[in-house]
Amino acid sequence: MIRVCSVEEVPKGSSVSADVDGTEIAVVHAEDDNFYAIYDQCSHAEVPLSEGEVDGCTLECWLHGSRFDLRTGEPTGLPATEPVPVFPVEVRDGEVFVSLTPSNGVTPS
Repeated sequence: MIRVCSVEEVPKGSSVSADVDGTEIAVVHAEDDNFYAIYDQCSHAEVPLSEGEVDGCTLECWLHGSRFDLRTGEPTGLPATEPVPVFPVEVRDGEVFVSLTPSNGVTPS
């Protein structure tokens, strides 16, 4: 697990972008009060998902409106049809840690 940021850096309902050993990841503090880590690139248009809007446990791409489930990486709204990698997260002592091994088996492109 690699430390990415503190919990204070990611207010509830928002996301931040982080370069974790060369992999761009969006750390999201979802409305269910959990933290998630998702590959920071839309599988449809290759734009940063971290710039999108958090809605429940989904992250919406700002460009075309594709939505991705933060738990599975699966698209829940078109035009995206391919999942994006999601990564295990641990919160310890107010710090957010991420593993670079995708939990959904999808490899970053």
